[in-house]
Amino acid sequence: MNKPMTLNVRIGGALSDFVAANVGAHGSYENVSEYVRDLIRRDKERLEAEQFQRLEAELHRAFAAPESSYTPLDAESVIARNRRS
Repeated sequence: MNKPMTLNVRIGGALSDFVAANVGAHGSYENVSEYVRDLIRRDKERLEAEQFQRLEAELHRAFAAPESSYTPLDAESVIARNRRS
């Protein structure tokens, strides 16, 4: 695991007001750091879910392809092909 990172972010106007409304006694987060960590965590989870969905779609396409679209291979031919590369 990497060491903690310190970030300095400057925001103003409507964004600043929005953050202020979500932090503190009346918000969902105790402080701005907690809010930013949650935003990053959610973004990471969203990206991982998108990657998984793309992989899942590719696997569904592969399994739905007719068997005639596949080329049978044995270990020897794969090893020989990799030696030529």
